[in-house]
Amino acid sequence: MSRTALRICPLCEATCGLTLTIEGTRVTGARGDRDDVFSKGFICPKGASFGALDADPDRLRTPLIRENGELREASWEEAFDAVARGLRPVVERYGADALGVVLGNPNVHTMAGALYPTVLLGAVRTRSLFTASTVDQMPKHVSSGLLFGDANAIPVPDLDHTDHLLLIGANPLESNGSLCTAPDFPGKLRALRARGGTLTVVDPRRTRTAKLADRHIAIRPGADALLLAAMATVLFEEGLVDLADLAAHVDGLPELREELADFTPDAVAGACDVEPDTIRALARELAAAPTAAVYARIGSCTVPHGTLASWLVDVLNTLTGNLDRPGGALFPQAATDRTPRPAGPGHGFTLGRWHSRVRQLPEAKGELPLSALAEEIDTATPEGEPVRALIVIAANPVLSAPDGNRLDKALDSLDFMVSVDPYLNETSRHAHVVLPPPPPAQSPHHDFAFNTLAVRNQVRYTRPAVPLEPGRMAETEILARLVLAASGMHGADPAAVDTMVVEQTLGKAVREPHSPVHGRDPRELAGLLTGADGPERRLDLMLRLGPYGDGFGARPDGLTLARLLEHPHGIDLGPLRPRLPQPLKTPSGKVELLPAPIAADLPRLREALRERPTGLVLVGRRHLRSNNSWLHNVPALTGGTNRCTLHLHPEDAERLGVRDGEPVRIKGAGGEVTAPAEVTDAIRPGVVSLPHGWGHGRPGTRLTHAGREPGVNVNQLLDGTLLDPLSGNAVLNGIPVRLSPASTPASLAPEN
Repeated sequence: MSRTALRICPLCEATCGLTLTIEGTRVTGARGDRDDVFSKGFICPKGASFGALDADPDRLRTPLIRENGELREASWEEAFDAVARGLRPVVERYGADALGVVLGNPNVHTMAGALYPTVLLGAVRTRSLFTASTVDQMPKHVSSGLLFGDANAIPVPDLDHTDHLLLIGANPLESNGSLCTAPDFPGKLRALRARGGTLTVVDPRRTRTAKLADRHIAIRPGADALLLAAMATVLFEEGLVDLADLAAHVDGLPELREELADFTPDAVAGACDVEPDTIRALARELAAAPTAAVYARIGSCTVPHGTLASWLVDVLNTLTGNLDRPGGALFPQAATDRTPRPAGPGHGFTLGRWHSRVRQLPEAKGELPLSALAEEIDTATPEGEPVRALIVIAANPVLSAPDGNRLDKALDSLDFMVSVDPYLNETSRHAHVVLPPPPPAQSPHHDFAFNTLAVRNQVRYTRPAVPLEPGRMAETEILARLVLAASGMHGADPAAVDTMVVEQTLGKAVREPHSPVHGRDPRELAGLLTGADGPERRLDLMLRLGPYGDGFGARPDGLTLARLLEHPHGIDLGPLRPRLPQPLKTPSGKVELLPAPIAADLPRLREALRERPTGLVLVGRRHLRSNNSWLHNVPALTGGTNRCTLHLHPEDAERLGVRDGEPVRIKGAGGEVTAPAEVTDAIRPGVVSLPHGWGHGRPGTRLTHAGREPGVNVNQLLDGTLLDPLSGNAVLNGIPVRLSPASTPASLAPEN
């Protein structure tokens, strides 16, 4: 007999509510939850395929340990014994930094991934942290940290109310949005136009989003910062700067004007390949709109000036008075945010507190560039020990980081590696121990990270839709046991990890004067927490101390876990509201428009004014039915447009002798790959596009469907040397490549 259960979709940043159909313990269907307070029934192909992903026969069901070079099934006890034996000797002999930690994108899509990695890092005290952020979004964190004093204070466009939206390097009709959590992003863009608003898209490809727009600007890849700087200059030159209510909260306006004076529309037009009059029109339209927002994503982050582009997005929002304004770009307030502190100066944000060992690359937000992982393993230097052991949680850097072939070899040289992953993929196949979490239906879900980026304040929580299968271990327990094994406490009760976090959090809260529990007994407060287990008690704690919480009785109508459980479709907390100056943590307590690291990087942008690429350059591509390297093993999510093909313009195809559908050789600084050509006028001449996340089928993997159509790894075209210097983010877009028909010998291939 079938039943239904609610679940928040974990497969992209839109976080849509799902209604699952369940027969026994098997998910047989998924549809949008019409009563969900946030997504209101919207669903995309990924969410509709929830059951197929959940029941994927290639998902690992028991731990694996390596013996005599081969992985075999093992009990959980054997697996964690092996983890403790493998990790602790490395740390004790070589120091904490010899233990590396790699966190992949799926960590922000699970409760366990949000609650435990920070505890792990605090316990092992390694500085060798690498995450997916430095191949994706780190420029936005760095620019926000420098502007607002908090790397996680990221303004999002008020999609439901804005009159004018400028999208740069973003394709939300395919991605469902990123660093902007918005179920039915496509519907919100259509609603914007239906109410008379304007949508402008800046992208070298005529994406599905660009086709919807009022205006599409086919910019030269990598020139986003130049375009935005020129728009800011127009605002200054034409007297269009209007800070409105922001004036009291902004510092550095005269200095900013002086620093940007060289970036006139005429000066940047050649490098951007955008007419000066078009740039002026973009600036004037932005200033004239009743409300407006500028939003940029991965296309503008993964370029040589990614941090400058991210900074200039919020500079434009500020100069037009649209920062922290309804209809503009506002700071969300998640239910599990820390207790809001009184407005005032903070400690600010600092870059480069330590550096990588080989290239001396600066840390950003506590992370080293993922592009440096291979060299930190395989290169000896006089300065410190290489990474000798690795903890990899929900990450596949062999496919997601530059020069995967080098990393593939480096992983084989490690003394020990443990991977928390449901699959044997291109990275986890190297592990000495693989710890597989259960399928999503068997796990609880709350979006800690994405609610801090949501276009409407709300809170939702779903318990597991089906019971934990016998022989499986909850992901929260897996990571708690991993914390214990890595920190020398192997064998302790995993519940002790949650108890420790609760004690530490309450101990700090009762000492803070602005806290609702200031001066109270932390043991008494701990006794008031509810929940079926440690993770739920921690969620209850965060809700109670958060901005909408009951403060442990101080606000009787406030949020608690018990109240949230009474609302299975979630609780609507209202539209985004102006919050300045409270979110600001800069030393001045203001928005610092021209931070010193930004000013120091502007000469590099001035040099780019003279750049004119003469050959082909490569950009990435998103697919609606994909999410990085995750979902290619689900048959329902492959095929159709979700294929690993090289897009190129008909003019380039004719010049190079490339025919549609035939294999073409693509060569970059890191190597070469061969992919089928897809000739299309949806991409500008001089630019080619290959999607990210492919390249499956290496020996030792267990991804049956993905291996049948493996595609090629676009990141193998990169050698890892191209980085945005401020953030350490990999440059993935606008990189030079050479093309030739695969039938032409490489030695005879013409220059492009």
